[in-house]
Amino acid sequence: MNEPKTIRRLIRLPEVLHFTGLGKTTLYAMLKDGEFPASVRIGAKAVAWVEAEVAQWADDRISKSRLTPQTSLRLAA
Repeated sequence: MNEPKTIRRLIRLPEVLHFTGLGKTTLYAMLKDGEFPASVRIGAKAVAWVEAEVAQWADDRISKSRLTPQTSLRLAA
């Protein structure tokens, strides 16, 4: 049987920055360190990111921030 195709949306840098709240320098430093999803080349001088990968990165960051003891202490104060 045919599997349903997953719809992939590519988002450009301004949308990534808006979505994540990161600055451009921070984003590129995280890319270099392997801490952010890799971009996809979409043209000779253009890159984009897979929206689902960026969303998963954000979900992971949120989950990790909720689990740290430091966060729990701040909430209790």
